[in-house]
Amino acid sequence: MFKPTDFFDLQHTEHKALFEGIEEVWQVLPRISGYLKENLKPANHGELVGNPFIGPQVFIGKGTVIEHGAMIKGPAWIGENCEIRNGCYIRENAILGNGVVAGNSSEFKNCLVFDEAEVPHYNYVGDSILGFKAHLGAGVILSNVRLDRKGVTVLTPDGQFLNTGLRKFGAVVGDRSEVGCNSVLSPGSLIGPNSLVYPGTQWRGTLPAQSIAKLKQQIEIVARRS
Repeated sequence: MFKPTDFFDLQHTEHKALFEGIEEVWQVLPRISGYLKENLKPANHGELVGNPFIGPQVFIGKGTVIEHGAMIKGPAWIGENCEIRNGCYIRENAILGNGVVAGNSSEFKNCLVFDEAEVPHYNYVGDSILGFKAHLGAGVILSNVRLDRKGVTVLTPDGQFLNTGLRKFGAVVGDRSEVGCNSVLSPGSLIGPNSLVYPGTQWRGTLPAQSIAKLKQQIEIVARRS
């Protein structure tokens, strides 16, 4: 029902082998750890500014800049010409494509980030997939665990709940989609390509491609008492 090609152009990732035989897009997530164990060849071809922490199981591509104060725990695969800024925390089983911006106070864990995606300020990307040129505004959180700790389900457009078989699953954000500042995507959220989520939105469910999720609020203005 939710094929990877419904969300992504697989030519915009070096790691399209992860999607071979996949029927539902989120089935990539449990594969990331094994893929890195089999294919990761630790090396640093980038530039270090100051003294960032880089673990032993990390690959860094050419032209990538790692700023002072960043921590790359690994296993992690970071592509070419990325910006890994001060205060960024890249945990285990993270794959970042070419030209990715990973910014201050942003955390990555068990995720796949396609080329040229931007995650620049105060973001959490756990157990999630971000498409080509996807952008998260400041403070966007991809929540990956339900409050009741039960398995994550996907709410389909027709109102059905589809069991993913995963206890941890954040969001799938399609190519060129934008999520506005301080929005929270609940576990199992799917955002189609070329879509927008308004700032401050609490989103759950499936947003079709070429759509806008608008947050409307009423603001009352009253006279200030002296």
